[in-house]
Amino acid sequence: MKLIVAISGASGAHLGIKLANTTLNLGIDTTLIITQNAKLSIQKENLNLQIDNGIKIYDNSDISAPPASGSAMYDAMIVAPCSINTLAKISCGISDNLLLRAAAVMIKERRNLILGVRESPLSAISLRQMADLASMGVGIVPPILGYYTQPSSVSQIENFIIAKWLDSLNIKHNLIRRWNG
Repeated sequence: MKLIVAISGASGAHLGIKLANTTLNLGIDTTLIITQNAKLSIQKENLNLQIDNGIKIYDNSDISAPPASGSAMYDAMIVAPCSINTLAKISCGISDNLLLRAAAVMIKERRNLILGVRESPLSAISLRQMADLASMGVGIVPPILGYYTQPSSVSQIENFIIAKWLDSLNIKHNLIRRWNG
């Protein structure tokens, strides 16, 4: 499987990095796109993030990079976290950077696109945009925690969120204890 993990400027960029590292460790060919606003968010949140060797990283301004073309045959893309600005641009078909172009390719090629929309509360505009994208097959999977796994650390909460994203793409993992009633 070839996967694009894209990180927009919403708070929680460490989730995208942890997701990319996790997918690489699961044997998935992982490509990473980090926007300029994501870099600012990382700086503001004082995150010291390590990106595993083996992850291909493309500059968001490089519109000629492989994720910009359907012929590169990526199987799926997750934008995590996905800012409301990025959601709005994807919804409107704007593709003036690599992240947006890659998302447009996923939609036009009918490949899996998951948006980890990171915002609260949500406006009627954003809800309408999410509904429009969902009607096209885009997965809207916000980073919402679940308590049934009885997390005892922030890392376990993050694993739950990442597990939901991986589940959305039918990627097998053992990050969480499954619900068994």
